[in-house]
Amino acid sequence: METKKKKSWMRYLVPGFIFQSVVIGGGYGTGAEIAQYFGTQGFVGGMLGMLVTLVIWSVLCAVTFEFSRMFKTYDYKSMMGKVLGKAGVLYEVCYIVLLLIVLGVVNATAGSMVSDLLGISQWFGIILLSVGIILLIIKGTKTIENVLSFWSYVLYAVYIVFMVIVFVKFGSTIGSEWANSEVSGGSWVMSGAQYAFYNLGIVPACLYTVRECETRKEAVTSGLLAGAIGIIPAVLLLIVLFGVPASITAEVPVTEVFHQLNMPWLYWAFEIVLFGTLIETGTGFIKAVDDRIELTVAAKGGVVPKWVRPTVAVVSTLIGVGVSTFGLTGLIAEGYGTICWGFLIVYVAPMMTLGVYKIIKADKENKQ
Repeated sequence: METKKKKSWMRYLVPGFIFQSVVIGGGYGTGAEIAQYFGTQGFVGGMLGMLVTLVIWSVLCAVTFEFSRMFKTYDYKSMMGKVLGKAGVLYEVCYIVLLLIVLGVVNATAGSMVSDLLGISQWFGIILLSVGIILLIIKGTKTIENVLSFWSYVLYAVYIVFMVIVFVKFGSTIGSEWANSEVSGGSWVMSGAQYAFYNLGIVPACLYTVRECETRKEAVTSGLLAGAIGIIPAVLLLIVLFGVPASITAEVPVTEVFHQLNMPWLYWAFEIVLFGTLIETGTGFIKAVDDRIELTVAAKGGVVPKWVRPTVAVVSTLIGVGVSTFGLTGLIAEGYGTICWGFLIVYVAPMMTLGVYKIIKADKENKQ
């Protein structure tokens, strides 16, 4: 009985842990995305922007997870095909573009981190990241779920310790930033929405976790929780960044914070956790492509050769290495800002209209 309850409890949390693990990535984890989208809005404006992101993430995750559960579409190709028909290929185009951008970001971040920490070539970090991603992909779904879920607990623990220490040391600065913050106009709404939309493109990459959801309550609740689980570390990180205002304009904000803290042990702990999240992000994105291939072949009665999974992992990571040469700041500013509109058009709008309509229609047909 206890095992059954635990399993049911985990159904609500695992999709959120996987969503957080994939969404956090290099730009989020280093504070670069948080500073760019929220730090520039001031303390209160940044928090309001995150509230916008939370609402959008939670609602879209809830609807998507329920759509996936109801129609048993556990990969992005089958889901978007069910929503858009042949036009579902447009989502795939946007997803592949985002995949390349994200792999470029995580490779650039990993290389920079290892170089800064150990004073060695960036290639050591890139190689270590690639090996970690490839090994997880080869191990398969269960291992990926277990590793990503466990690492979420580790991440939360380190982020909370990080925030507490910063608050103790720079609490007066944080209080001052809060008290003097002014919200002008509605740019925080656009920032929060833009950040939410380009990240929502990865929700279909987490659909394999929805297989465990047996009821609408489980699917919808896990979706609502996914938004919260995904945004809470960003809230903690934004508070930290306002404790050291100079970090908002730094290329790697958390590095500036640690320079001010002068606590090498905490810096190493944070960097190790962040490196793990980079592996998680790359793994999540590539696994979605692997699932798309395997489920498509299975639907046609075929069997995917064993060499396909490692080949997809190796080729994807190599392409990501090439994309990383464009640099972290440029990839975040130019790539993410553009692709978010693509996901708004080919995923968010269709899912909230056609997707919701098809869920309601299926409900009515099942009652007849």
